[in-house]
Amino acid sequence: MQIAKNSAVTINYEMYNAEGVQIDKTEEPIAYLHGGYDNILPLVEEALHGKAVGDTVEVTMSAEDAFGEFEPELVREEDKDVFPPEVEVGMMFEADDPISGDVILFRVTEINDGTVTVDGNHPFAGMSIRFVASVVDVRDATSEELSHGHVHGAHGHHH
Repeated sequence: MQIAKNSAVTINYEMYNAEGVQIDKTEEPIAYLHGGYDNILPLVEEALHGKAVGDTVEVTMSAEDAFGEFEPELVREEDKDVFPPEVEVGMMFEADDPISGDVILFRVTEINDGTVTVDGNHPFAGMSIRFVASVVDVRDATSEELSHGHVHGAHGHHH
């Protein structure tokens, strides 16, 4: 079966930065709903369209097409007292963006006396990425998966 709109697709992937250093990979296969559901990077989805089990694709993306440009205004220094006492570097917190009103996920990057630095950029923001994906499984998505906009079950979303 070839990957088409409304396919439930399972892949393994590896990601590399511009210097060719591996920066991420799947420990277990991941599943996504194919066809514009925003479950995977659009250029990767485009490259996977029409592929089948056993096929591999390689996509090189600019920062803009991958995880976005680095936005310095998303790095903020906040008073330490607004965080729980057990705050640690690497922890994630949600906060409202005062400009857009959207909820942004911030990662703690530094803790000093009285302040905590958080970063709302994706860890790979500002990087050109080479994404290599191999297709592990392709099937028709269920009606429930289509209505929810994501794959359920093994390697997918669990409610």
